[in-house]
Amino acid sequence: MGLGSWFKRGVSEMMVARPDDAKSQVVWKHPDPTIPMKSQLTVMADEKAIFMRDGKVVQVIEPGRHTLDSSNLPFLSNLVDSFTGGNVYRAEVFFVSTNERVGIKFGGRVGHVEDPKSGIPVELMVHGEFSFRIEDPEEIVVGLLGTGGAESYQVRSWMKEQVLKVIRDRIAELLVKNKWPMLDVTSGAYTEEIEADVLEGLGKHVDAYGIRVRRLGNFVIAMDEEDADNLKRLYTDAAYLKTVGGVAAYQQFATGKAMMGAGEGMAKGGGEGGGAGAGGMLGGAGLGIGFGMAQMLVGNGTGGPERLAPVVGGVVCPSCSRSTAPGKFCGHCGHGLSAPDEPVTNSSFCTACGTAVGPEAAFCGQCGHRRGGGALR
Repeated sequence: MGLGSWFKRGVSEMMVARPDDAKSQVVWKHPDPTIPMKSQLTVMADEKAIFMRDGKVVQVIEPGRHTLDSSNLPFLSNLVDSFTGGNVYRAEVFFVSTNERVGIKFGGRVGHVEDPKSGIPVELMVHGEFSFRIEDPEEIVVGLLGTGGAESYQVRSWMKEQVLKVIRDRIAELLVKNKWPMLDVTSGAYTEEIEADVLEGLGKHVDAYGIRVRRLGNFVIAMDEEDADNLKRLYTDAAYLKTVGGVAAYQQFATGKAMMGAGEGMAKGGGEGGGAGAGGMLGGAGLGIGFGMAQMLVGNGTGGPERLAPVVGGVVCPSCSRSTAPGKFCGHCGHGLSAPDEPVTNSSFCTACGTAVGPEAAFCGQCGHRRGGGALR
């Protein structure tokens, strides 16, 4: 070894500091546990140095430049290595960053959450960034990383898991308690409320390790695209019902939409399996069943085909099959009407559109379909 190399090595051994390529690490451990006396310890303004011996914290050194000599740092007298004649200290030195670490990305599934407005479960996802800061350097070394080889990615990975876990729990809890519509949540209307609640919840999980999550930045709660489209259609279709029938009618309408979808499925299935003739017949029957069920569910919610199915704002006359205001007589043809709770006998439903029609009707009052040829029953 040349004189220059020996001198360079000797100087490096006399310097105890975090190298530039390790500045990004949350915790960095000095590789050599033997430190010569009179070495120069450099602790930057955004970090602290922790001296440990036999798994215990001996001293925490504040930022500054320090000469490692027991005359000005008395704790070093307990770290003297007697096997070297008292010229070397033996200790593990950890450098812990105390500045706020920003731009830590996270993301994942929240899971299926029920939309309080419609009662329909939807798939939620969340992604964004957060920042954290080490408040107690001793706790993160002893409690989280241990005295082995500390790696920065371990801290970040663990923090991401905690953030996502708390967000899952808190979002579900907030939706149930506050009954926030899901489309409002994904639009960002409650971002501040969710952030404050998540930060409070995170404290219970990370405070014990000397870590504090300072803020959530640019986090987005998103909905599965198909679920979002379904909710938007349902909200739009039910707007009139909510105005006329109140909130209770909304749930009935959602169920009616599902029944209509079932009728459409029956129509498509019949067409594929039975040729053109079967498709035409089952198409009318399937859609008729779907519309009929939807109309009954939206109207009085009884589901009984023998009851007069009221429509929005009135009832169906059993004689002329037209919608009219509730009363004793039809406003269009003067035929007597049944009371709301009185069964309507010999009534039937149009298999083309599902509208209730009277026993004397030759045509459907809603779509004009002819009674003969099996069109009505």
